[in-house]
Amino acid sequence: MLTLYITRHGETQWNTEKRMQGWSDSALTENGIKNAKLLGNRLKEIEFDAIHTSPSERTITTAKLIKGDRTIPVILDDHLKEINMGKWEGKTVEFLKNDYPEQLDLFWNAPHQYKSMDGEDFFEVKNRVCHSLKTVRENYSSGNILLVTHSVVIKVLLAIFKDLPMENIWEPPFIHDCSLTVVEIDNDTVRIVLEGDLTYRG
Repeated sequence: MLTLYITRHGETQWNTEKRMQGWSDSALTENGIKNAKLLGNRLKEIEFDAIHTSPSERTITTAKLIKGDRTIPVILDDHLKEINMGKWEGKTVEFLKNDYPEQLDLFWNAPHQYKSMDGEDFFEVKNRVCHSLKTVRENYSSGNILLVTHSVVIKVLLAIFKDLPMENIWEPPFIHDCSLTVVEIDNDTVRIVLEGDLTYRG
């Protein structure tokens, strides 16, 4: 059986400022660093075969904090990058509400109809997430793999596992920074053990 441990990067500066990040980046906050270390402590007894991470600075930093001083291969995977938001990146939610109200509404309330002017839509993200999942399953028939990625990617992964249509991608729970999702894959059987769990924080 293959077990996927899936987490979102730690809180970043732009998260606190309610700015869209996408393929752009900002540094982890002290709180983000703390939560990544707490998650590392929660996972310290798990023997990971590898850590697959998005190549964004915020996910690589999170992966290293979770890994600590353990010897685990860290593999960068472009297919785990956040949704590309084009010129929305770095912009605040308030700015987007004023300048792109219809598109922003589609992003959150009708994601299957959302189209980016110069970035990606959710179906394009799904295509690359499926590619990443296929690669992991081909390379590891069993064992434990940690995926360090982003909120949209995790929501797309969960939609794949639950066989949900894209319009339902944002259904609860919310994926907080460093939340833990655990999925067991046994041949064609998929079981979601934990989803967006934060209980390790105490």
